[in-house]
Amino acid sequence: MGRTLANKKEIVAELKARLSESQMALVIDYQGLTDAEMKELRQRLRQCNASCKVTKNTLMELAVKDSDTWQPMTQFLKGPSAFLLLKEDIGGAIKAYQEFQKATKKTTLRGGVMEGRALDEAQVKAIGDLPSKEQLMAQIAGALNAVTAKIAIGIKEVPASLARAMQAIADKGAA
Repeated sequence: MGRTLANKKEIVAELKARLSESQMALVIDYQGLTDAEMKELRQRLRQCNASCKVTKNTLMELAVKDSDTWQPMTQFLKGPSAFLLLKEDIGGAIKAYQEFQKATKKTTLRGGVMEGRALDEAQVKAIGDLPSKEQLMAQIAGALNAVTAKIAIGIKEVPASLARAMQAIADKGAA
């Protein structure tokens, strides 16, 4: 028994809502994954505040039809598709998927969409290779800390140098 029209409309509305919360969407071919492997993929993605949605391509096509941001996704809708919807930690979610793919070797990335642009596999991989937000903040904090330490040492050195010079003059006068 197939889905009713009302049921399909609910699914399309849910897809639109999930897409509106997402910053990036990836389309993968998940054919050959077992239920346990799909569960593992979802768990890995959940740790990065991302989700995996399996739905018919026609329903996803209806969900992205009126959206300029997600419209490029239609070129990837061929065959069995799973949609990875990434919200915040884009790099972490891509890395989680890549680790899963390396372990199972059963999925293939067809492409992705971000800010209204279609991305191929190489572009998605490049985004995944970028440092995370936390890593960037740590690098900036380290750089700022180094600068302030050098300034503090420099400021402290001026009176110390002056004191050593005065001590040398006093020692010379006493001798």
